[in-house]
Amino acid sequence: MVVIGIDPGLALMGFGVIESDGYRFKVLDYGVIDTPAHTNDGDRLLQIWNELNAMFQKYKPDAVSIEELFFNKNVKTAISVAQARGVALLAVKAAGIPLYEYTPLQAKQAVVGYGRAEKMQIQLMVKTILNLKEIPKPDDAADALAIAITHVNNAGMIRANGR
Repeated sequence: MVVIGIDPGLALMGFGVIESDGYRFKVLDYGVIDTPAHTNDGDRLLQIWNELNAMFQKYKPDAVSIEELFFNKNVKTAISVAQARGVALLAVKAAGIPLYEYTPLQAKQAVVGYGRAEKMQIQLMVKTILNLKEIPKPDDAADALAIAITHVNNAGMIRANGR
């Protein structure tokens, strides 16, 4: 199964592409979609749309998992992240790829086994689970890989429950 994990953001949208049989993991790609700050929001969102669609064509994922938003005290940031997340959701649905959403708590539990894990604990486990030489950078890419791992770890339960 090929899974693309997405950590939504307007300036930096993290992505992680993994392949797994449910036991072993292989990293196919990870990084960020980096949209220039000096560009208007419409162009930034279009760049996200285009890069996600190119990624879907290249990797032909069986599923896309995306992090759900949690309340952010900075309203301007929350709105821009929500816009970018909306474009990502639309791109996934337009491509006809099954979409799964996970909270940060679910990702922490799936990757570390503890819902209050610190960011560094998550990053170290992502490195270990995926057998990487170093922690994926930037943080957005590591978070996206964690969301992809979360889906693989939950895929068995989803199949068992018929969802």
